[in-house]
Amino acid sequence: MNDEWLNAYVLHRRPYRETSYIVDFFTLEEGRISAVAKGVKNSKSDKKSLLQPFQHLRIQLSGKSELKNLRHVESVSPSISLVGTALFCAMYVNELSNRILPAGLASDGVYSAYESALHALHLNGDIEITLREFEFALLDEMGLLPDFTTDVEYEMPIEEKGSYHFQPDAGFIQMPDNMAGARGFPGSALLSLAQGEFTPLSKKVAKVLCRDLLKPLIGSKPLKSRELFMPQKR
Repeated sequence: MNDEWLNAYVLHRRPYRETSYIVDFFTLEEGRISAVAKGVKNSKSDKKSLLQPFQHLRIQLSGKSELKNLRHVESVSPSISLVGTALFCAMYVNELSNRILPAGLASDGVYSAYESALHALHLNGDIEITLREFEFALLDEMGLLPDFTTDVEYEMPIEEKGSYHFQPDAGFIQMPDNMAGARGFPGSALLSLAQGEFTPLSKKVAKVLCRDLLKPLIGSKPLKSRELFMPQKR
């Protein structure tokens, strides 16, 4: 790893001892990885200025333990400018990635979805779609994204006019006609999601599903970034 350059983004950094940072990176080649940036905390070096979120970097690391040392860092492209709600959403994407991705698990799909999310937020794309697409990529990598096309109980195709219950350890199961008034997911929305189409209805379904599926991965500790979306008390 001493000579290998890694494509990376900063997910989080925190003070370490008096002069250093521990930086959590999301890299294309090695997945999530943490490294000590020595002697940069109180300096005005280029290295410190580059260790900010939302900028495509190249880094070199050293060390045999899980916590590496940052040897070199350079910019690949300018930092992606984000403000307001788009910034809060990007912070959520970073925190979600850092909380859920196992250390050392490289994923081309999640890395690509991560970059796409940052650029979509910068271009003021539909925030709901941007977040759901990233969450879907993350859930898919973790083996938790359900099949939106199949009733798992009867191994039959999802019906557009059907209503479905979601069983987390299995998938979608059609609800009986006598339970039509109960809360269920419309088949039309599931089929839209299977095609990558976000209609007003399928966006609502995707939000509920992602919230429920991510909950056990996030754990009991609340995401700090979600607090940014809450109304401020006066």
